[in-house]
Amino acid sequence: MNKVILMTGYGSRDAVRLGGIRDRRYTIRYPFAADAEMIEMESGKQLTGVTSDISLGGCFICTSRTFPVNTRGRLQLSRKGQIFDALVVVRIVKPRIGVGVEFFDIEPPNDRILSDWIETLRRNR
Repeated sequence: MNKVILMTGYGSRDAVRLGGIRDRRYTIRYPFAADAEMIEMESGKQLTGVTSDISLGGCFICTSRTFPVNTRGRLQLSRKGQIFDALVVVRIVKPRIGVGVEFFDIEPPNDRILSDWIETLRRNR
């Protein structure tokens, strides 16, 4: 084992400073493909892509264009005729690969759509 996950601090700076990797995941992620569109809240800039995975807490969007960490935006996912909207914040950026976003505001009926998607993925696992 050459990678150590340190949970000593709650800020990512602590983990980086100490040479470890802090794992932010707190829910199970499932492979999931949906068309994604994110609009940055301050400038109105947009990125589009496809999700690679999803959880109750967020998703990863594969896209060649990224936003910086801590960018807040409105995300819309569409899959099989269903549309899911949420406010999100970018938590991780992988240049030319994509962005990991955390959901922070999900209003009805979007909460039901997300939980239905996750339940279907969980059953089919």
